[in-house]
Amino acid sequence: MSPDIVILNGRLITFDPARPTAQALAISGGRIAAVGDTSDIRDLAGSGTRVIDAGGATVLPGFIDSHVHLFGGSVELACLDLYGVQGIDALTAKVREWAAGNPDDRVIFAVQADYAIIAPGHQTTRQDLDKVLPDRAFAMFAPDHHTIWANTKALEMAGLLHGGPVDQGAEIVMAADGTAAGELREPGAYAPVLKLTRHGGRDMLGLVTGADPVPPATAAERALDKAAIVAGLKHCASHGITGLHNMDGNFYNLELLSELEAEGELLCRVEVPFHFKSFDSLDRFAEAEEMRAKYQGDWVWCNRVKMFIDGVVESSTALMLEPYPGLDTVGDAVFDYALFEAACVKADAMGLQISVHAIGDLGVRQTLDAYEAAIWANGRRDSRHRVEHIEVLHPDDLPRFKQLGVVASIQPGHAPFGGIFPPDGVGRMLHPHQIPTAYAWQDIRETGAPVIFSTDWPVIPVDVMPNVKAAVAPVKMPPPWRDQSQSLHDTLKSYTADNAWVEFNEARKGRLIPGMMADIAVMSHDLDAMDPNDLDKARSQVTIAGGRVTYEA
Repeated sequence: MSPDIVILNGRLITFDPARPTAQALAISGGRIAAVGDTSDIRDLAGSGTRVIDAGGATVLPGFIDSHVHLFGGSVELACLDLYGVQGIDALTAKVREWAAGNPDDRVIFAVQADYAIIAPGHQTTRQDLDKVLPDRAFAMFAPDHHTIWANTKALEMAGLLHGGPVDQGAEIVMAADGTAAGELREPGAYAPVLKLTRHGGRDMLGLVTGADPVPPATAAERALDKAAIVAGLKHCASHGITGLHNMDGNFYNLELLSELEAEGELLCRVEVPFHFKSFDSLDRFAEAEEMRAKYQGDWVWCNRVKMFIDGVVESSTALMLEPYPGLDTVGDAVFDYALFEAACVKADAMGLQISVHAIGDLGVRQTLDAYEAAIWANGRRDSRHRVEHIEVLHPDDLPRFKQLGVVASIQPGHAPFGGIFPPDGVGRMLHPHQIPTAYAWQDIRETGAPVIFSTDWPVIPVDVMPNVKAAVAPVKMPPPWRDQSQSLHDTLKSYTADNAWVEFNEARKGRLIPGMMADIAVMSHDLDAMDPNDLDKARSQVTIAGGRVTYEA
């Protein structure tokens, strides 16, 4: 029987040690049927076979973005994007134009607002945003999604103008007059504002609470949410992505994705975690067991627990070993450490993988400590527990990733030398002695610890190749910043085969080997032949997931 698809004249990067390169492959029944020379694979094609000519470009396993917020990223494709906007005049013009075109929105909601969007060193207030849009509610998200700024009308509508209770690690910043200053730090503070947005905050519930919508979403709301996710999946597929590791988790996400799979609309395989919060009791892990038991498919599954231990550097909420320069805070602990450690031990005992958002050097240390405690309590196993971000790392903790078998989950585009965010933003918040091991991708890799790459979409765009460029050709930074550039093949492997490995699927996907899932990206260029500084110009021309073409240029 002839194959369904053959790809010819490519420069295949297979990640198969037995055959690292090839020219062509064949696909049958959703699997890779053969890999070889163009002449041999061409001979397999029959009258019903689709032939794709790669034209000498790179062909490699489909990209797996191992840290995304799919629902939120999908919704934000239709939001006002403030990336690159600087100064109150430019902000005002953008926001008022958008507001005029969206008269029915309860709150005008924008994303990608720089911490210094009004002026360098200026802390945005509600009064600033009242000037931008005085007659309607307006709020805007920081790129890292750890801070929302809101004007007076938005704070009034959300019931936050005079403060209110928040979760541990969150803060409604208050002004001297006893009213909210306009800055809402962490989901436990800004969740009421999200409820005013088009999707009623349902897109962020898997992050904010880990629970389902209350009251349950109506049929119309479910349809609205699914339409947004479909748009997001199409966007991901257009960048060669065939798999996603979601960082938001609740049953609602899993239900919507499963419905899309049944309807033939699920273009990427998606893993969804159980999200354990600081206000939960350990009894809630029964939900994790229920999620895992119910969702174990090839396209939608749950096998992981997600937690936060701290915030982010820019808002001084990342947890540090010493106070921030010029401040009297070491950041905000999201968890009481005893509960956090107990949760890690419990999840590990259940055989669940764990991923923890840890950005500050103390946050990273406490996460490693908890993983070590799980080993002492339960014995060492192939857990593949992950630390997400690792932006500030104490040198003493560098070797512990390898020693403990912990995975470093890194987003190259987040770094000040990633070419996406202003290069001087983070440096102002760190002591000079913290900088040499900040964003220490290559240092971690050289210890022998596993390193995986992702975007944290929508913190930065889900677009693969700008993130690859950020790793391979980072912006040159003066000392004490150190060069952490990656080789192209290490980077591509950390985006494909290694991301398949970290989800325990290395025997089924992530490499171009006969018998493996036909998840493939046919690129526009020969990536090996490109100037590293031009890598962001390449992109997928054809994306195939499960043997089905999910995107073609």
